[in-house]
Amino acid sequence: MSRRTIRLGVRLQHRLMQLGDATSARREHGMTTAEYAVGTLAAVAFAAVLMVVVKSGAVKSALSGIIQAALSVG
Repeated sequence: MSRRTIRLGVRLQHRLMQLGDATSARREHGMTTAEYAVGTLAAVAFAAVLMVVVKSGAVKSALSGIIQAALSVG
């Protein structure tokens, strides 16, 4: 292969990579908004489950015991 052929191949490969990046950027436009929405829904669901667990009697008494023990250490 000649040097000219190699240079043309490298330039072509570089140009194709640039086009691929532009195409994927256009295809994923707005994707971050959807990802934030899914993340927010997951956080809300986790908070709801956590509230149910923390409000249960066993966890409430355990947390109360830990807090009282921490406050009485002085």
